[in-house]
Amino acid sequence: MRLDGRVAIVTGASRGLGRAMAVALAEAGAAVALAARSKPDLDETARLVSAAGGRVVVVPTDVSRYPEVETLMQTTVASFGRLDIVVNNSGIARVKPFVEMTPEDWQAVVDVNLTGTFNGCRAAARYLVEQGSGKVINLASVLGAVGLPGYAVYGATKGGVIALTRALGVEWARHNVQVNAIAPGWFVTEMNEAAFADPRIAERLTRDIPARRTGRLEEIGPLAVFLASSASDFMTGQTIFLDGGHSAA
Repeated sequence: MRLDGRVAIVTGASRGLGRAMAVALAEAGAAVALAARSKPDLDETARLVSAAGGRVVVVPTDVSRYPEVETLMQTTVASFGRLDIVVNNSGIARVKPFVEMTPEDWQAVVDVNLTGTFNGCRAAARYLVEQGSGKVINLASVLGAVGLPGYAVYGATKGGVIALTRALGVEWARHNVQVNAIAPGWFVTEMNEAAFADPRIAERLTRDIPARRTGRLEEIGPLAVFLASSASDFMTGQTIFLDGGHSAA
C-alpha cells in the first residue's frame, strides 16, 4: 500500500482527521497539497507532512467556492506535475434542535459538506477521468446513516455524501477512477471537543458505541492510505464505517 510517486489533495487538512490523513498519505510516499481556510493551521500540518518525508504545498481554499477549488487542483498539478488522489474532508456542523435551525444554518452546512464535496469531485474530474486513473475519498459520517437529535442538517448532508459517492463510483468505474467514502464515528477533534469535555454528553455519545470508546486520530490514516492505494482498485461506490460498531448496533 505504498503511494510513492502519487499526488494527493486533502481538504480540511488544517486539523483533526484531515491532518491525520494528510500525514498518513505522506508517510506512505505521496506528495500532498493541503487545503483549508486557515493558513496558520495549514502551515502546521505542512510541517508535520514534511517531517514525515512528504513533499507539500499549502493552498488556502474555501471549498464552498468552485473557482477556489479549481485553483486548488491547478496549483497542485503545477506544483507536482499530476493528480492521483483527492480527499474531500472539509466539513462543519451546527448543532441545535431542528426547530431552531434557520435557512442560513442549513445553507452554510450544505455549502461546505455537500456542495464542497461536489466541487472537489467535479474539479478533479478533468484530471482523473482524462488520465484514466485516480482515487476519490469522500468523508461522510456515521450520522449519515444513524439519527441523533440536534444533527438533522449535518446528517442530511453526510447522507448526501454517501449517495453521491455511490452514484459517482458507478459512473466513473469505467474510467478506472475509484470513488469511496469513509464514515467516521465519534472522534474527538477541535469540532466537538467542547461537547466531549462535558462528562454527561460524553457518556451519552459513547454509550451508542459498542467499542465503548471514541476513535483515535491515528486510526483513520491507514484506512485513507488503503483507499488511496492500488490495494483498493476493485472497490468503488462504497462507504466504510469507521465507528467502533455504532452503525451496526
